[in-house]
Amino acid sequence: MKLYFNPRSRAVIGKWMLDEAGVEYEIVPIDLDKREQKSPEYLQVNPAGKLPALVDGETRVFENAALCLYIADKYPQARLAPKLDAPERGRYLSLVVYSTSQLEPSMADHMAKLPTHPSRGWTEYSQALDAVERELGDGPYLFGDWFTAADVMIGSMFIYQRMLGGSTGRPKLEAYVDRLQARPKGMKLR
Repeated sequence: MKLYFNPRSRAVIGKWMLDEAGVEYEIVPIDLDKREQKSPEYLQVNPAGKLPALVDGETRVFENAALCLYIADKYPQARLAPKLDAPERGRYLSLVVYSTSQLEPSMADHMAKLPTHPSRGWTEYSQALDAVERELGDGPYLFGDWFTAADVMIGSMFIYQRMLGGSTGRPKLEAYVDRLQARPKGMKLR
């Protein structure tokens, strides 16, 4: 398994997921300054010319949500996802997708001080935070004591926000991010 990677990219999310799964993988460094992500060879891996991308034999996966879903399902022994027939599966899938379809764009609007127009398809930032707080409940993670790929995806959004000098301003969510960053294999940013 090969992870196309640059530490200054979103590929750190895919790396976090692979590390949490405890699987062996090879890092394929991509030099963003040389625009290697736009090379014809790399575009065969990820047609969008972005990081991350994962190649596992004949399988290629790009976009962090897809990487997390793929890794969690491929390595069920890591217990990073509910089983396919588990009642929690729908909530889990929804949270993984919510991270990029609602939380991330609303957070970007918030950090750029832009209004969120309903026609754009995502909720306002405060409403996204409300939703994550409800889903977090009283547990340390989104599924209580059980850390899943949903925590990787939702948590990575908040970790990036911190890295950029932002905060949710909500003690419950800030404590959640603290727990995620304290994990031995947690997402490391440079």
